[in-house]
Amino acid sequence: MKYYIIAGEASGDLYGSNLIKEIKKIDSKATFRAWGGDLMNLEDVKLVRHYKDHNYMGFAEVIWNLRTILKNITFCKEDIKKYNPDALILIDFPGFNMRIAKYFNKSSFPILYYIAPQVWAWKEKRVELIKKYVDSLYVILPFEKEFFKKHGIETTYHGHPLLEHIINFKKDKSTPKLDFIKTNNLNPKRPIIALIPGSRKQEIIKKLPIMLNAVSSYSENYNIVIAGMNMHKAIYQSISYNYNVNIVYEDTYNLLNQSSFALVTSGTATLETAFFNVPQVVCYKANWISYSIAKSLVKIKFISLVNLILDYESVKELIQNDLNNIKLKEELRKIINMSHSNSIKNDYKKLISKCKGEDVSKNIAQSMLKTLNNF
Repeated sequence: MKYYIIAGEASGDLYGSNLIKEIKKIDSKATFRAWGGDLMNLEDVKLVRHYKDHNYMGFAEVIWNLRTILKNITFCKEDIKKYNPDALILIDFPGFNMRIAKYFNKSSFPILYYIAPQVWAWKEKRVELIKKYVDSLYVILPFEKEFFKKHGIETTYHGHPLLEHIINFKKDKSTPKLDFIKTNNLNPKRPIIALIPGSRKQEIIKKLPIMLNAVSSYSENYNIVIAGMNMHKAIYQSISYNYNVNIVYEDTYNLLNQSSFALVTSGTATLETAFFNVPQVVCYKANWISYSIAKSLVKIKFISLVNLILDYESVKELIQNDLNNIKLKEELRKIINMSHSNSIKNDYKKLISKCKGEDVSKNIAQSMLKTLNNF
């Protein structure tokens, strides 16, 4: 069968690549055309667009790039029509994907939505649009199943695929500690503080200088290591030029696996850090226009997935003006304290219990093909 998949972010690329692997095991004749990233590209798909070329963060950034976004949506619609898939699989990326779902409503193929739009956070009215335009909805956060059920939408939940992915990484793919230390020229006698400033250029520029200022006094007793991406090498090197830090490129999981503490930009990385059992401080700072709009619309108590799933504040969130050198340094000092660090790790055990599933990607693939066969 022919599958068209749309993922617009790094996390969607990861989930999509694992899903493709499992679909291939069930459907030996499967072919794929996709919007995604490097991981999906490795799975022998025809990659139409890379998410790095059309991923914009924040309300203001979306407005500034609206013409490009609309052109991409138009192109995507035409590309799907030409390909004429047996199934359209949408992964997260709701601003884009819900428009595609609406356009292809009542088509000859089912619309399968993997990783639900976060309508519980804002734009709750989109629940009715999901009910109208999506044939099957697959959720990855434990509280989402009950939320959508209250709105008359049955969902499929098998656990969080990220947890499964990280467990498999630790078991099969992680680099031994001494090898990691040696490869990255780190001091073997010092623990590691990881800085995870995000994957987008504007995130790095806004947050990394604050992170570096906050950890500068720790550089004699800790290895300070930035999780970097090759595409932004010049930015990391420019910002960190006067600091005693190391940069590890395209190896965030091995970095987290060896880290003692972390300063982490809000998003999927907060969950990754928790699944690696690393005490963290969550950092968020956006364009002030985007932040002002978001603050007036978003109705959730927390911004980190860790706290949202636990439904209480386990990890500290420093948001917008609170993300500054003084406060970040103080929160880092707190998590380095053993009693506070152990408290966070105990919360992580509860988090993992809530998110744990078995053969998550395999079960999602099986559910999708069952829907496809019954469509």
